[in-house]
Amino acid sequence: MDENSLDTETLHSLSTSQPDDTAPQTPTKQHTHAQHTAGGHFPYIEQLRRLGVRVTPQRLFVLDALEHGGGHMTAEEIMQWAVQRYPALNLATVYRTLDLLIEVGLVAQMRLDTGVTTFELVGAAPHHHLICEHCGAITELDNSVFEALNAQVLARYGFQARPRHLALFGLCRKCLAAQQGASAT
Repeated sequence: MDENSLDTETLHSLSTSQPDDTAPQTPTKQHTHAQHTAGGHFPYIEQLRRLGVRVTPQRLFVLDALEHGGGHMTAEEIMQWAVQRYPALNLATVYRTLDLLIEVGLVAQMRLDTGVTTFELVGAAPHHHLICEHCGAITELDNSVFEALNAQVLARYGFQARPRHLALFGLCRKCLAAQQGASAT
């Protein structure tokens, strides 16, 4: 385990020092995708507390898995990563934890046409995804790409769009090149 990873003893002491109020509150602002800081401090503890969500080892291990796994992880992948550090975790708990973290705005869920559902941490700014229908590659797309479209939607329809999480399906550069190469022969 690296110096930034959580250990069970630290998590237990943190989770038991919190009142038993488990009712989440709606976040009033978007929280940043925090990074670990010096000394192994886990930044999600404070975020969970600000949201009125009880800090538990299970919740922290799911968040830690998503941070270390780089996002776009299935529940099973999160489970595989987290259970190595916290063997008491089970898949049902991972799903319940993900549902709660989605509800409070710390995690986003994406369902692909293939039936696969992935999860990722919500960052400071909205971002979107380009998803290849052939190979399944996922490319993150910055929100700035939609600025001109948002201006057109506002001008034409009087609607101010606030896209938070879009998925555009098509062919990635590699698959498109392979398809064009195959049709040229």
